[in-house]
Amino acid sequence: MDGLETIGRVRVLNSKETGSSVFGLGLEKLDRGLYDPENAYDRIAESGVRWIRIQSGWNRTEREAGLYDFAWLDRIVDQLRRRNLVPWLCLCYGNKIYDPKSAEIFGAVGCPPRTEEQKQAWLRYVRATVEHFKGRIDRYEIWNEPDGVWCWKCGVNGAEYGELLKMSARVIREADPAAKVIGGAICRFDLQWLQEMLKTGAGKAMDLLSYHGYNPDETVTIRVMRAVKALCHMYNPELKFVEGENGAQSRRSRAGALWGAAWTPRRQAKALARMMLLHLMEGVEICSYFSCLDMAEALNGTTEDRKTYRDYAYFGVLAATFTPDGIATGAYTPKPAFRTLQVLASIFQGEYRMQTLPILMDPHFLNGFPQTEPSWRIRRTDDSAREIISQGFVKPGCRYGFVYWVPKEVLTTEYESTITLECCGLTGEIHLVDLLDGTVYALPEEMVETDGSGWYRLKHIPVRDSPLLLAFGDFVEMA
Repeated sequence: MDGLETIGRVRVLNSKETGSSVFGLGLEKLDRGLYDPENAYDRIAESGVRWIRIQSGWNRTEREAGLYDFAWLDRIVDQLRRRNLVPWLCLCYGNKIYDPKSAEIFGAVGCPPRTEEQKQAWLRYVRATVEHFKGRIDRYEIWNEPDGVWCWKCGVNGAEYGELLKMSARVIREADPAAKVIGGAICRFDLQWLQEMLKTGAGKAMDLLSYHGYNPDETVTIRVMRAVKALCHMYNPELKFVEGENGAQSRRSRAGALWGAAWTPRRQAKALARMMLLHLMEGVEICSYFSCLDMAEALNGTTEDRKTYRDYAYFGVLAATFTPDGIATGAYTPKPAFRTLQVLASIFQGEYRMQTLPILMDPHFLNGFPQTEPSWRIRRTDDSAREIISQGFVKPGCRYGFVYWVPKEVLTTEYESTITLECCGLTGEIHLVDLLDGTVYALPEEMVETDGSGWYRLKHIPVRDSPLLLAFGDFVEMA
């Protein structure tokens, strides 16, 4: 940043080094063989996240009625666990043995069990899966985006999904009483659909509800999600929440969420930082970014038409190359968003809590009047705090951090201004951290006014449309 001295970079942690964390990555679509995961495992561990969302692949696992081949999934789960990564499993999709129509759909995506025979086969598969992975996986999500017609191709129906959730949850708990049930995986935030689902009693059948927050304006997702939470808590006040997918692409694409927009690698990194931090601030149990690497988008593909294999989406924090058949492969090269994820996962892990800190933004305009400097000067040089999103954090040993950013339109602006703030009682040397790349800056003397009592005025410090962190003392470990 102009005028600031670089004094170091955040020390990024491997997943083997991280403690508890809400941050995760999606390793989805392996049930459809859309990429080779072997070169991805070490890269994923280098991100520092803890949670990995994978899909169970009924269609791939049960190819003969009553015979379950978990070998392909065992390899994935064991590779992740070996690196201190914690897999959680999305149970999906259909199976062509029991539903001939699903044989026409690539991966049997969006073909739920509907007849009694299909439902019983599904429940046998769920039981076999949970029993097989008992002790290795303890969180099971029931289906994916059932409120979207691409994943519930018979026509979305909240009550129908609610009944599937209830019967699946019962079997999961019988097979592993210690397991947690995750329901929803919603993407449309349709309160009518959600109420239909909850009226079946499904709210009491699950421990957590997951949602997918794709939106260039992360504040919209949070506002809508608060309404969803309020409705859910009317049916189950103890319900907790998982952010199962969020993401942005690193270039224009023809497929996937947010397709066609003017995405760039830098915009992807900014969106990742803003999304992940805001969901963290909302208190989710898991916040999972989609996805680990670029891959084909094939939710609406058919087994006969391989065109969808070439409709690529570029959500990955790792860039891939593609075979002529559309399979992602290669060395999986980190994008700027990968570095951003490393920084966030390394800082916000282990023991910490969110806390309102004694920090006052816009101290010049208390009660609407300028306090210490001419109003014309403040208005020319400092931003208003009205739009700023901020949150304080505390780590053991009275180590404090303060995250803040302005949620300007990420696709059309590159925003930077300044802000002045006052703080009291926050001890230690003050550093400014750019959370996009982990650069740590010293604040020059002219920016810091203090009376030696623990009171500071930080004058005209940077504020951006990507998150910055004020670190007091050793809140951040430097490399």
